[in-house]
Amino acid sequence: MASQQPIVEAPPAGPPKIALKLTPAGHKKQQEDPNFIAELINTAENGRSGFVPNVNPLIPEESRPARLFSRIAAAAASDPTADLPNFDVWYEVALEGQARLSRREAETATTAQTPADGGDYSLPKETLELIHRLHRLDEVESVHALQAGPPPAVNPSDDPRSVNQGYLDAAPAGINARYAWGFAGGDGLGVNIVDMEQGWKLDHEDLQAAGITLISGYNVAYYSHGTAVLGEMLQVDNTIGGVGIVPKAKGRVISQHRSTGYNTAATILDAVNNMAFGDILLLEAQENDPVGGQYYWPVSVADANFDAIRLASALGITVVEAACNGGYDLDAYVNLSGKYIFNRSSPDYKESGATMVGASSSAAPHYRLWYSNHGSRVDVYAWGENIDTTFTDDNSGTDNSYTDYFSGTSGASPIIVGAAAAVQGIANATLGYKFSPLQLRQILTTNGTPSSTPSADRIGVMPNLRAIIDGRFINLAPDLYIRDYPTDNGRVPSSGTVSNSPDIIIRQTPVSNPQALFGSGSGNENNTSLSQPILAGRDHSIYIRLLNRGGSPASNTKVTVYHAPAATLITPNLWTLIGTVTLPSAVPVGRVLTVSPRLPWPASKVPNVGPGGYSFVAIATTDKDPAPVLPNTFPAFVEFVSRNNNVAWKSFNVVNPPPSAGVSRLPVGIAGAFDAPRRFAIRGVGSLPVGSEVRLEVPGDLARQLGVITPLGQGAGEGKGVVGVPLHPFGRGEIGEGILPVGSVSECELVVTVPEEEVKGEGQWEYEIVQEWEGVEVGRITWRFEGSGEVGEVQ
Repeated sequence: MASQQPIVEAPPAGPPKIALKLTPAGHKKQQEDPNFIAELINTAENGRSGFVPNVNPLIPEESRPARLFSRIAAAAASDPTADLPNFDVWYEVALEGQARLSRREAETATTAQTPADGGDYSLPKETLELIHRLHRLDEVESVHALQAGPPPAVNPSDDPRSVNQGYLDAAPAGINARYAWGFAGGDGLGVNIVDMEQGWKLDHEDLQAAGITLISGYNVAYYSHGTAVLGEMLQVDNTIGGVGIVPKAKGRVISQHRSTGYNTAATILDAVNNMAFGDILLLEAQENDPVGGQYYWPVSVADANFDAIRLASALGITVVEAACNGGYDLDAYVNLSGKYIFNRSSPDYKESGATMVGASSSAAPHYRLWYSNHGSRVDVYAWGENIDTTFTDDNSGTDNSYTDYFSGTSGASPIIVGAAAAVQGIANATLGYKFSPLQLRQILTTNGTPSSTPSADRIGVMPNLRAIIDGRFINLAPDLYIRDYPTDNGRVPSSGTVSNSPDIIIRQTPVSNPQALFGSGSGNENNTSLSQPILAGRDHSIYIRLLNRGGSPASNTKVTVYHAPAATLITPNLWTLIGTVTLPSAVPVGRVLTVSPRLPWPASKVPNVGPGGYSFVAIATTDKDPAPVLPNTFPAFVEFVSRNNNVAWKSFNVVNPPPSAGVSRLPVGIAGAFDAPRRFAIRGVGSLPVGSEVRLEVPGDLARQLGVITPLGQGAGEGKGVVGVPLHPFGRGEIGEGILPVGSVSECELVVTVPEEEVKGEGQWEYEIVQEWEGVEVGRITWRFEGSGEVGEVQ
């Protein structure tokens, strides 16, 4: 049974208050004379004030246990650059002379409003003027108000949600929480979360079993708000309601309404005292800025709050701070000292270590919602509308209500906390440690989903848990790859040649033990001559080799193989399916070269195109590293080639002419793009022996398209509309460049003559035709000429 803190009335709000930070010299004077701050206020008011200030430490004794301050000392010792705050110099000043304004503070804890509906929580004019005058005094370092107001509020919408809890879905729609649940700790197990705000319905039917407890403070206001926040993160995985992003995380709450009044900095410190390294503190609050007195600013706009957040970060507690709902450009904010404290490009920037959250549309591509604060300080964003979660009625306290329109940075911030808790849970379960606040912030902002227009939105990225889990920070998922070339290590984007995979092996007869013959320890790991010539009318056997550079074995691995014409560019419209083979066991981690069972290629499906007339494509898929979606545009195809290591190409053929073979005539297809006419460059690259001769015979139409210029009478096939292009046998030769028609495949022949004395030897030589688009290689076809020996014989 969850511990339910009774909903009670807060203590009387009392007179308005300010937080005052003295300089070291000013603090010394206050220690010597308890009336010093009262004299400062009288000085600021030029002796005209009716204030009778009541001065107390900003951080009361209940929030100053010895254990917390011993942790501060330890943090300072471990990180001398941390610049940890000294809370002894902060004071709370109750302005007794303004008692007539005291009810204003209490009334602001009754109705959640935003700039959109006209809520005005600006500071009283008298308080704001006093703050400005005090700040100009030499003994005062910082000053701001202590005034309660609504948390980053709900922005209801009449539009129904498009997908129930779509923020759990895969990117770009959501954060891909469902993927994280497939990993130990991805449900938040082992992670502690604290939500700081003003009220909750802890015995809600879909929260009660979560066992959420109150650390301190009064559970007094905005119950619906806190209940909705908790539901996003912690709804129990049961048969009612929804499910939280991290339903196995341990949740606690802490209220800003203290026995001494409303005090955000003291609440943060009390939370910190009850937290440990790797825990997550959510700040569901807004603040008045000390300059204009306007509301809807991040709480770190107030220096005392900033200092408390900085301390939490220094102690390894990840603070997630709502950017809030004023629609303000944080980069443009200038504090009382004239500093751009939120602008990361300014030398004035103040780093608290918190992760700040903006709000976006629920539909992708996600645009910044008009009321979300924004700027370079905002690290990440999440849905700020149409959020499905738990709810309650602030008056009746219902325990079985739900909403589908929770909104604002209030709704976005718990989504980010959920993502952070999933990452910490996985790290704790698999790596044995949790990340520091700055490490975690970097992880959440790496490879996330950009907003619709990043330069205008300026709300960062939405975390993508799949990219995080599969990426370099955690690397828990399997990462299957088939090499593009012998030294390929599986990194993407690929920087080597394509179409030269040593791991697509075609044999004329089955192999009894392919793992022993082709796998790790065989001596043939990097052998590119394992395939045998393909013979029409005959059954063949195909074997695929795979490696796993990820953090877990790749189970249920399947490889699908296609054949295509021998062409420099092998786009999906040219592929013909051969079949799919399933590996009987998982591909292990550690880059163990693993060979698939035999994939039969029956004689009835082997086209009769002659020697060297084939290209092959292999695509691997496994449960947690699925095959990529096939591209539907040519630019997407180029990305598909370079950024998917579980796809490999083989346009590599071994030619073994008899000793007196003379001329080898080899088919080459030169293809256009499948979606539009595009400009390509074609070139040849050779390493044939001296005395060899090479020419590419191309149809006349292709020669004109590529702008080929060659002497009349050069090459074979004259009179047949064929142009022969002479090429350098042991160097690079440009064939031509031009626009090729959409879907075209021009049938060409590479004619190669190797001197007879070289043919009788045991050398190996190669010749390649390469196709490029916008300076990027998009395909090539390679022939290896061997002087003697059985082709493909394994030594």
